[in-house]
Amino acid sequence: MSKKKAFALRINEEMLKAIEKWASDEFRSTNGQIEWMLMQYLKEHKREPKKKKEE
Repeated sequence: MSKKKAFALRINEEMLKAIEKWASDEFRSTNGQIEWMLMQYLKEHKREPKKKKEE
């Protein structure tokens, strides 16, 4: 499992409410939804992170 790093994210209130609603609809946390959205975008643009080899 990859290590997670916390950081502050500034986002406008309306956008956050929309993400919270979407997360709720998908049974995810808001943080989980944002991570999922970012990964989908990275995959779509062929920029997903390289997976580390299992040791």
